[in-house]
Parts: sequence; structure tokens; C-alpha cells
Amino acid sequence: MAAWKGVVCCHVQGAANCPDYGFRNQLTRAALSIPSNIAEGMERGGYADKRYFLSVAKGSCAEVRTQLMVGQEIEFLELTLATHWISETRELSRMLTGLINRITE
Repeated sequence: MAAWKGVVCCHVQGAANCPDYGFRNQLTRAALSIPSNIAEGMERGGYADKRYFLSVAKGSCAEVRTQLMVGQEIEFLELTLATHWISETRELSRMLTGLINRITE
């Protein structure tokens, strides 16, 4: 899943220079939660556990997207950067949905 790498890179490209520590920290935590939950889920033995952790990753993806929208609105993030990464999080969310739907018992 190469797409999650881009979401994490968003922090490096734009949010790292954000003047608000709380915003930057929350965005970083949410972005890092995505690959962490994907990895944990794929290491689990049962299908239900895999689906659960992929769903948590999908929720973190939505959290990142929301924070990008807010960051754009309050001008913590540049419009073009935020718009690009919002699109990337939507694509990642679709990919996670597809993967969740393919994992069956």
C-alpha cells in the first residue's frame, strides 16, 4: 500500500512548518496511525481482526482529511498542498474499503 506513505509525507511537506504545535501534533499522530493500524491488522490471525484494524486505519484517514480541511480553512496549510492531500486521503480510503470488503471469513 504505497498510498499511505504519501499521507505521512504530507506532514513533512507542509504541516511540519505549521505554527500551531497542537494542530501539527494531532495531524502527525493521525497520519502515523494509518500505516500502524494497517500493519497491525495484517499481522493478526483472524479475518475479523484484520477488518477491524483496517477500519481503524480508515477512520484515521478520515481524521487526517478533516484536519487537512480545517488546516486549509484556517490557513495553517497552503491551499494546493491541502487539496492534493485531501484527494490522496480519499483515494486511500477507497483502497482500504476495497481491502476490507475482500477480507472474508
